[in-house]
Amino acid sequence: VHWLAWGPAALEAAREQDKPILLSVGYSACHWCHVMAHESFEDTATAEVMNRLYINIKVDREERPDIDKIYQTAHQLITRRGGGWPLTVFLTPDTQLPFFAGTYFPKEARHGMPAFTDLLVQVAQHFATHGDDVARQGQAIVNALDSLEAGNASDADALTRAPLDGLREQLGNNFDPDWGGFGDAPKFPHPTSLDYLLRHWRASAHSEEPDVQALFMCALTLTRMVEGGIYDQLGGGFFRYSVDRMWAIPHFEKMLYDNGPLLALLAHLWQASGDDTFRQAATATADWVLRDMRSPEGGFWSTLDADSEGEEGRFYVWQPKEVAALLETDEYAAVATRYGLAQSANFEGRWHLQVRDSIDNTAAAVGQLGSTTTALLDSGRQKLLAARQQRVWPGRDEKILTAWNALMIRGLAIAGRALNRDDLITAAAEAVEFIRSALWQDGTLLACHNDAQARFPAYLDDHAFLLDALLELLQARWDSEHLTFAVQLADTLLDQFSDAERGGFFFTGRDHEQLIHRSRTFGDDSLPNGNGIAALALGRLGHLLGNTRYLQAAESTLQAGQTAMADFPHGHAAMITALDEYLEPPEIVVIRGAAGSGHEAQEWATAVGAIYAPRRMVFAIPADAADLPGALQERSPGDTTVAYLCRGTQCSLPMQNLNELTAAVRES
Repeated sequence: VHWLAWGPAALEAAREQDKPILLSVGYSACHWCHVMAHESFEDTATAEVMNRLYINIKVDREERPDIDKIYQTAHQLITRRGGGWPLTVFLTPDTQLPFFAGTYFPKEARHGMPAFTDLLVQVAQHFATHGDDVARQGQAIVNALDSLEAGNASDADALTRAPLDGLREQLGNNFDPDWGGFGDAPKFPHPTSLDYLLRHWRASAHSEEPDVQALFMCALTLTRMVEGGIYDQLGGGFFRYSVDRMWAIPHFEKMLYDNGPLLALLAHLWQASGDDTFRQAATATADWVLRDMRSPEGGFWSTLDADSEGEEGRFYVWQPKEVAALLETDEYAAVATRYGLAQSANFEGRWHLQVRDSIDNTAAAVGQLGSTTTALLDSGRQKLLAARQQRVWPGRDEKILTAWNALMIRGLAIAGRALNRDDLITAAAEAVEFIRSALWQDGTLLACHNDAQARFPAYLDDHAFLLDALLELLQARWDSEHLTFAVQLADTLLDQFSDAERGGFFFTGRDHEQLIHRSRTFGDDSLPNGNGIAALALGRLGHLLGNTRYLQAAESTLQAGQTAMADFPHGHAAMITALDEYLEPPEIVVIRGAAGSGHEAQEWATAVGAIYAPRRMVFAIPADAADLPGALQERSPGDTTVAYLCRGTQCSLPMQNLNELTAAVRES
C-alpha cells in the first residue's frame, strides 16, 4: 500500500486526484491492526485496489489523538456502534468529511462482514455516483459533532453534589460483588472510578454513616485483579483488560497509561487499608516500569505488544514441565499449588499464572511453614522471571508520549511517598527533566518523542496530566523549577486551549492544525478526561498560589461539563472528582525548613503525609527556596521549621511544633 502520513502533501494529493481518502487509524500494540495489515495491506491484490481508488493515509492514534477522537466519534454517529482499532474511515478528498466507517474488515467475507476488496470498490462507486449525498452526510456528521459537545458555563446552575451522588449510585449498581469491577466481560480496570470510590469513602469516614461499601468495592476489585491473570504475577504491572469476568485471562498488551493510575491507586489503597497485598503489587508494578519501560534518557516507553513469536500471550504463559525444570522440587510444589499448575490449562493449552490458593492453604498443601512457603514462592518467581526475560520479547513501542509519561510520573511520585522509595521519586523527577529538555521547546510543549525527534504540538491531555503530575512530585520532593514549569503549563492551558465563550478546554491549542472539528469533551475513555484533570489541577494550583484566574478556569470547566456529568455520571469520573474537590477545597500544608535544620521539613511532611488523605496536599519547601510565586511568598521560613495550614481561603497561624501540626490535620 502506498501509505502517506496525514499532512498537507497527502491532503493535497487527494484534492488534485479527486480520490477519496482511506484513513486507517491504529497503534503498534493493537492485535487486530496487525491482523488486518497482514491479511489485506500486505496482500498485493488488495494493495492494488487501495492504491488505484484511494489516497491511503495511516495515522498512529497515540501520536494523533486529535484525529482519532474526531473520527472515532464520527464512526459512532455513522454506524450507531462503538468504535475501536483499527479504525477505517472513508473521507471526502476536498474537506476530509467522513461518509463511511468501520473498524476491522476481513480479506474474505465472513461473519456478516464484506470482503475488504469488495467494500473498497463499493464505497468508491458510491462516492463517484452520489457526490452530493456524500457531502450532505459529511456536513451532517460535523454538525452532530458540534451538538454533541454542547455545554455552556454561562448557562449553568450552581454546582451541586448531585453528580457525586449519581456516580456513587451508578458504580454501586454496576459493581460485581463476587469479582469486583463493573459490569461483565470484557472487564476493564477503570482506575479513575475506583479512585473516586476511595476518595468518597475517606470523605465519609468521620460522618455518622461512613461509606465502608465504597472502600470494599475498591479494595475487592484491586484484590481480585492482583490475584488474577490481568496482573503479571512474575514481572508486575497490569495488562490492558480481562476477556472474562474473573480477571483471569487478559488481552496481553501492557500500556503505560493503565499502569500509572493503577500504581497510584495501589499506593493509596495501601495507605488507606494497610493491606500488604497492595504494597507488594505497587512495589512490583513500579519495579516493572523501571526495569522494562524506562528509556536511557529517563522517559518511559509506551506499550508492550500482546504478541510474540506470532502468538498472543506467548511471552507470559507456561507448561508445567518448563516450570519444573527451572525450580527446585519444593519451589515447584509451592508455585504449582499457589498458581494452579496442577489444574487444567487456562489459555490455549498453556498455563497463564494467577493466584488459585491462599498462602496458608499452599503452606498446608506442601507441608511447610507459612514463612517458608512465602520464601519458596519468592525464589520460584524470581527464577521464572529470569528465565522469561530470555524469551523472545513482545514488540515494545518506544515512543515517549508526554501525556502517558505524566500519568506514570504521578504514579511514581505517589508510590514513592507511600512506599518510602526515594528511587521512584528520583525516576519521576528524571522523567520530568527529560520532558523539559526534549519536549519543552521555546515555551511550547510537544506530545511525542521518537527516533530522537520531538514531534506534534501537545494536546490538552499532555498539559493537564503533566500539571497534575508536577503537583504530586512537588509534594514528594520540592524543586522550585518544577513549580515554575507547572505555572507555565497552567498559563498555556488558559491562553491556548480555553473555550472563552463556553468554558472548559479544547483538546487542541489555538495554533493547531485546523481539522473538521475542534473537540471539547468531558467524558473519560481509556484515559481520564483532560478537562477533568485540568479542573482538578488548576483548582489545586490556584489554592496553593492564591491565583483566582486558575480557580475561575476550574469553576467554568465544571460548569461547562455540568449537564454531561448529570446525564451520565459513570462516564465522567475525572470531572466528578474535580467537582468533589471544588465543593470541598483541598487542605494545603506548607512546611518551611529553617536554615541548618537539615531534612526536618521533609520529616514533618512524611509524618503528615503517611495516612491516606486525598484532599490534602503537603509541601516541604527548604529555607533557601526564594522568589516563590503568589501566596507562597507569605509562607516564609523562620528560625525553626514552621508549618502553615490552609483550608480553602482560611489559613492558620504558623505552627512550630510537629505535634501541633499533627493534631491540627487529624481533625480534618
